[in-house]
Amino acid sequence: MKILVIGGAGYIGSHVVCDLLDQGHEITVFDNLSSGQRINLFPAASFIHGSILDYPAILDACREKEAVVHLAAFKAAGESMLKPEKYSVNNISGTINILNAMTECAVKYMVFSSSAAVYGSPKYLPIDEDHPCNPENYYGFTKLEIERIMDWYSKLKGICFAALRYFNAAGYDVRGRVKGLEMNPANLIPIVMETACGMRKEMEIYGDDYDTPDGSCIRDYIHINDLSTAHRAALLYLTKNNKNIKINLGSEVGLSVKEIIEVARRISGKEIPAKVSARRPGDPASLTSSAKLAKELLGWKTEYSDPENLIGSTWELYKRSLN
Repeated sequence: MKILVIGGAGYIGSHVVCDLLDQGHEITVFDNLSSGQRINLFPAASFIHGSILDYPAILDACREKEAVVHLAAFKAAGESMLKPEKYSVNNISGTINILNAMTECAVKYMVFSSSAAVYGSPKYLPIDEDHPCNPENYYGFTKLEIERIMDWYSKLKGICFAALRYFNAAGYDVRGRVKGLEMNPANLIPIVMETACGMRKEMEIYGDDYDTPDGSCIRDYIHINDLSTAHRAALLYLTKNNKNIKINLGSEVGLSVKEIIEVARRISGKEIPAKVSARRPGDPASLTSSAKLAKELLGWKTEYSDPENLIGSTWELYKRSLN
């Protein structure tokens, strides 16, 4: 297929592009390089440097394409609460531009990078797709609003979509093909790695008095290679079934902050100084997914989302910065 991957030079996008190229698809990457990097571009894929806020540019990129994978969004939950206008314009207005361009160019299929942030605080665990959607940050709201907009474009314009609700993406390509470290990371594992490399003097553990076995927060981490495989499987599902899907992508296994740090210490051989700080407002003790629907509909399963691969593949890339 001829596929446009928007945000294909970013952390998740570059892995998705790599996976789709492996399957023989003809890929065009569209990215403004605000967080994506040229080092993450593959020679086998075409590249367009452009913004989803530039409608003529995204319209031209959509021409003669059969599907779109949309991964272009601002994603810092904390920042979204301070700058909702930034997230409104890029995430929501930008996606409307994409949908309008797809409509004009008769592109039928979209795989959309959604988020478990659409659910908000868990009412029960594990979180499945029937869980109430009540986002607690503006970032999560934009993802949920985009899903609702896509519902309408599907009804009115015939666009068929898969909304993939990620839990915590982590790790790097186990074959080492993606070279660029994520820029300005805010997630736990990159922060642990930066501390191991000496880029940070120490890291913080936000609260160690939660109702969990070791007192630190538990999260569901999915390896980036498993995540990229799900995008390919979702695209295949859309083309075969012509049905919209909204599904969770997670490992269904919880790992605590302290567990992550201990595995990283063992694998890296570094001390990784960590101090306990106060809890952050709104942090639930535990978040884990049910990925049953993804398994049933996509025939998908995780292969690399164990602690050894999550940490090991990340450390392989970070330790190069020590040389």
